[in-house]
Amino acid sequence: MKRTLQYLFKGLAILLPIVVTFALLQWLLVTIETWLKPIWITLLGESSYFPGLAFISFLAIALLIGFSSRWNFIDSLWQLPGKLINRLPLLRSLYGTINDIFEMMSGKNFAEESVVLVTLPGSKLRLIGIVTKKSGIKGDRLSELMEGDQVAVFLPMSYNVGGYMVIVPADCIESLTMKPADALQLTISGGLGKNHSGKID
Repeated sequence: MKRTLQYLFKGLAILLPIVVTFALLQWLLVTIETWLKPIWITLLGESSYFPGLAFISFLAIALLIGFSSRWNFIDSLWQLPGKLINRLPLLRSLYGTINDIFEMMSGKNFAEESVVLVTLPGSKLRLIGIVTKKSGIKGDRLSELMEGDQVAVFLPMSYNVGGYMVIVPADCIESLTMKPADALQLTISGGLGKNHSGKID
């Protein structure tokens, strides 16, 4: 009986993430199709519309918005809806979490020269991380907790949107010539994705 329960829980651990992923994808596709399909039918007519056009146009809009955010004035306009949502107590936490995940994946909040190779004290284990904070920043809660030679490093996890934040001495890190977004993609894929530029000795 005990072994049967172990197999059951193991099976659930394998299946549930897959089921949740497909459910979210289905919800996203249905939502986008529901919102944009009437617009395309109005513009092109029922006969010219084909399934998937709404999703393709959604991706094109997302790409256009992302490209236009290069200019500060336009980027500030795109930020307005998010600022309004952040004022609503019920939506603030959910929106903030989702927004933080996407910004983390894009490497937006990391400095260009922040990718490092971390050697944990007393260990030969080496991990790719991104420096998020240094000591000596007045008014910053995390920075004030660190001693003069310490840095906070985010260590992303493979095949998971998450990671660990560690505080290590500055002599435990070694700079890597790699963009933060590339470092995140490389680490999250477990090194199985496409090659990224970066020197690891």
